[in-house]
Amino acid sequence: MRIEEFDYTLPRSLIAQYPTPRRGESRLMVLDRTQSAIEHRSFADLPSYLRPGDLLVMNNTRVLPARLFGRKETGGKVEVLLIPSWNGATGEWEVLIKNSGKVRSGARLRFGQEGYGTLKEVKGGRGKISLFDEKPMGDLLQAFGHIPLPPYINRKDEPIDRDRYQTVIAEKDGSIAAPTAGLHFTRSTLQTLRDKGVKVASITLHIGPGTFTPVKTNEVEDHRMDREWVEISEETAAEIEQVKGRGGKVIAVGTTTVRALESFSDREGRIRPGREYVTLFIRPSYRFRVIDGLVTNFHLPRSTLILLVSAFAGRDFVLRAYQEAVDSKYRFYSYGDAMLIL
Repeated sequence: MRIEEFDYTLPRSLIAQYPTPRRGESRLMVLDRTQSAIEHRSFADLPSYLRPGDLLVMNNTRVLPARLFGRKETGGKVEVLLIPSWNGATGEWEVLIKNSGKVRSGARLRFGQEGYGTLKEVKGGRGKISLFDEKPMGDLLQAFGHIPLPPYINRKDEPIDRDRYQTVIAEKDGSIAAPTAGLHFTRSTLQTLRDKGVKVASITLHIGPGTFTPVKTNEVEDHRMDREWVEISEETAAEIEQVKGRGGKVIAVGTTTVRALESFSDREGRIRPGREYVTLFIRPSYRFRVIDGLVTNFHLPRSTLILLVSAFAGRDFVLRAYQEAVDSKYRFYSYGDAMLIL
């Protein structure tokens, strides 16, 4: 398959720059795979599409304020994005470096008045940084870090993003981007689902460059995913098995949840608990083992995310839905509207 087959045209005016005034007020496009039918609803209607005994699975990762703006000893500014290593609060971290041609290995950076780091192995926009005189990473990120909004949000991060670029179930630090499908859920919506008899479980996939690295190869199959860290508990694995056993449906919230569940499944769809890096690249022709439905946002053209959604719902159907979303002026990308595929 050629990546150009997963392209579409989007007016820049439809790229959401801010979240809705209140969480959960977004629109919801509902895709029925069996009928190839499309409905236009509001996100508050989502519980009506799930049945008692179904299971909603969400990603409980928390976004780190991992974007740092430092100064070299010579005075020049350097922007870095830390890639979580999940190996403790201090030590050496991988980084993405903006305008990396301006820095070399060995450059010493200062963040604020008391944060320091030394860049190493700078090459191709990436490098490593030894940080901060053994100061706790969490303290320094909270003091000097910025929420790493994606580049299509054409503004600096603001106080509102500390809240709205996190899901209401975020509890495990480790991501450099939000699991955006989860941003629509309020505690009230989750309680409505539970009251209806829908179970809610969580996994952890710490989002790194693998999720949003663009596909640069002409042939889709030549793309390689960067690894990302996943944890699935014994409790969540058991809940999925129980739901499947009694004929309920597993609805994944977000493409990251899909990748976590499918990576930890066997051929019969059984989930094993555990924690490890995953590199699964889901694209058309992939046979899903676990999920029966998907809550997701609208994704960039030519991205691994639109490839995953196309694998689940069919490329032609997805592109038709995207065109209908454009025509109906849905809001796109991280702070945009939602899609439910059943």
